[in-house]
Amino acid sequence: MCGIVGYIGTKNVKDILLKGLEKLEYRGYDSAGLAIADENQGDTQIVKEKGRIATLRAEADAADLDGTTGIGHTRWATHGAPSARNAHPHQSTSKRFTLVHNGVIENYEELKAEYLADVELVSETDTEVIIQMIERFVTEGHEVEAALRKTLSLLKGSYALALLDTNAKDRIYVGKNKSPLLVGLHDEANVVASDSMAMLHITKTFVELMDKEIVTVTRDGVRIQDLEGTEVTREPFTAELDESDTEKGTYTHYMLKEIDEQPFVIRNILQKYQDDHNEIKLSDDIRSALNSADRLYIIAAGTSYHAGLVGKEIMEKAAGKPVEVHIASEFLYNQPLLSQNPLFIFISQSGETADSRGVLVNVKEAGHPALTITNVPGSTLSREADFTLHTYAGPEIAVASTKAYTAQMAVLSILAMDGAHARGIDTDFDAIHELSIAANAMEVLCDQKDNMEQIARDYLLESRNAFFIGRSFDYHVVQEGALKLKEISYIQAEGFAGGELKHGTIALIEEGTPVIALATQENVNLNIRGNLQEVVARGANPCVVSMEGSHRDTDQVVLPPVHSYLAPLVSVVPLQLISYYAALHRGCDVDKPRNLAKSVTVE
Repeated sequence: MCGIVGYIGTKNVKDILLKGLEKLEYRGYDSAGLAIADENQGDTQIVKEKGRIATLRAEADAADLDGTTGIGHTRWATHGAPSARNAHPHQSTSKRFTLVHNGVIENYEELKAEYLADVELVSETDTEVIIQMIERFVTEGHEVEAALRKTLSLLKGSYALALLDTNAKDRIYVGKNKSPLLVGLHDEANVVASDSMAMLHITKTFVELMDKEIVTVTRDGVRIQDLEGTEVTREPFTAELDESDTEKGTYTHYMLKEIDEQPFVIRNILQKYQDDHNEIKLSDDIRSALNSADRLYIIAAGTSYHAGLVGKEIMEKAAGKPVEVHIASEFLYNQPLLSQNPLFIFISQSGETADSRGVLVNVKEAGHPALTITNVPGSTLSREADFTLHTYAGPEIAVASTKAYTAQMAVLSILAMDGAHARGIDTDFDAIHELSIAANAMEVLCDQKDNMEQIARDYLLESRNAFFIGRSFDYHVVQEGALKLKEISYIQAEGFAGGELKHGTIALIEEGTPVIALATQENVNLNIRGNLQEVVARGANPCVVSMEGSHRDTDQVVLPPVHSYLAPLVSVVPLQLISYYAALHRGCDVDKPRNLAKSVTVE
């Protein structure tokens, strides 16, 4: 979602902020802006624009911006349409205070009515209510920190914010609740960032902020307090990233780079999760929690939800453990009856997914154990859960998830195998060996880009919709394949269980409709091919992705053979590549599709 950067130090801040905002482009945004406190001028200088950072940079370069303290923001619209007027930073009426804000203030209408009835707001955002309330309380006689503390205590919802005061240009005020925010430390400067990647060009040393804390950041130090004014001490951590990890290198798009990285990610996971005897190594606490649970509840959203569906199949088949998979936003407000001894597993690439975090808060209040599977070990979901399994995928910049998805499935398969061993179940599924085979198969498929590009050209470039069908494990994968296609190419795409087509959806099949079928599971191979014939009889244009050994000569893609449990790791690669090339040749912004965000930090 939205991104925040801030800097206070010895260097001119403009280019530092712009570079930080460029590093946050992957999160998704529709407008951007920056504010600089010029020590030689009275007012804080603001430049903000609808559109890309490149547009903002052009405007900033044309403006006479000079200062060593500033804040910046990328906005993904929640309240008010994308526009320069609604873009951040926002200022108070007197222009003394300038604010950037991530999150959603749920009670902003009530606050506006109670405290700001006589204030003319210039935007449609909930954010402007925050800055105007701070000014109101200062006008009434509060010191700035007290006004900020009082304002934040009245807010309901999520926020991460950075505040400038023209009367105190030697500091940045920071606050956080339910939305990620870090403070970075350097000998000659200190920084603020909603994602460490934004400020790796300044520092790799960060202090993590907790909910309902406020921070005063100066050039020489950082002071953390809770909302009651009690000072808090916290040790910094070192970000496990290099700035080069976030670069495209020779690739045209991050998405293509991240698709190609998948075999190496699987091998990295294997290295991290086995001991010197080539056996799986998970902590005794995780093994005990998994073994003692009578039911697992996987909570996730989007692509991570699809990974959870595959994980359920592997866990139940290999470890004999019953599993339910729930969409986080639904579970948060419509919780089902739980078993006596549940274990909750949260899956999230960023570890900051707001809906999942809401469920986690409820789970912890109820006293249930929680395990997070995430790509970001220092994230909120990782920090607040009892246990964490890291996916070791490295930074994923493209909005459309690829390597994080396959990494999640790989870690879930390792967890399933460990669960089987803990319960004394003799299984023929050796996750370490089979994942190694799957990684090799994925690499073979990544080298078949020409074939995938031709399929995209033949089937999708002129199509307004497409259908994906599969059964068993393949059904879960076609849901992910359809999501990839729709989110980056804007083709209306849906994934269906093959047997369900004739229960209504087949009415949508027209002459030439693309139907992509997965046929990797031997036990339902004939069934899915029968379903395919049903749509072909109605004029569909079929494309078959099958597994070697049960393939046919007319199939468009034949996958190298892997264990049936891990077929999703392999079969998704062609779907990712086909989606990529469909979007590319339709002229879409592959890495930053419209209306979408990478890290969804609002409910």
